[in-house]
Amino acid sequence: MAWIYILRCADGFYYVGSARNLEARMDAHMAGKGAKFTRRRLPVELVYAQECDNIGEAWSLERKVHGWSHAKKEALVNGDFHLLPGLARGRRR
Repeated sequence: MAWIYILRCADGFYYVGSARNLEARMDAHMAGKGAKFTRRRLPVELVYAQECDNIGEAWSLERKVHGWSHAKKEALVNGDFHLLPGLARGRRR
């Protein structure tokens, strides 16, 4: 079992990550021992988490979401799944 997760940083940026142990990873982020990106943007808030079958699947999904725009990540966080296709980069609205 593994997780993909999204954190909302204090400055409004989203951080996308994956972990085998979500609770331990969150503790690391909150203690300023997570990623360099989040260390400078504390506090962070867990706003999305999705369980995956294995770390490979979680990592693959993480890489995909990394390429998304802020608006598309926000739609995912808010559960507005119907908006995701229209928010694809390079797509005309």
